[in-house]
Amino acid sequence: MKKTIFDNLLTVILVFIFPILINFLSSIYFNPVFLIGILFLTFINILKKEFYYSAFFLALAIFFIELNNGFKPFSLILLSFFIYAFIVPYIKRVVSYSQLNDYLYILIFYFGFTLLYIANNSYSHELLFTIFINIVIDFIIVGLMI
Repeated sequence: MKKTIFDNLLTVILVFIFPILINFLSSIYFNPVFLIGILFLTFINILKKEFYYSAFFLALAIFFIELNNGFKPFSLILLSFFIYAFIVPYIKRVVSYSQLNDYLYILIFYFGFTLLYIANNSYSHELLFTIFINIVIDFIIVGLMI
């Protein structure tokens, strides 16, 4: 089995604390969704490895971001489980290049995130720009982690 950076407990702790801090501090000035893609990717990798104690803390971080951004409780966690249970196996079966899968997971998660956000709040071009910038940042971070 291939070891990844997500196997390290320190990485999971940093992914737990850093997005909460950034989203809490930046929610004063603008609508943040910073690093939610990395949090989601770490969450599904932890679920694959069956480290449920770490998954609890990551679900807690996602829950905090949900409440901070005005989502219904557990909506992003349910979106994460839905993508993990139904879409991840399909992508694994269809896409032959496994390094591309993490990027596809993040794109699909942000698509679902955008749909949930538009259902809960209003649509704006600023939202799409913010999500695009967050996707680029998450892709850069995932590229550094692999």
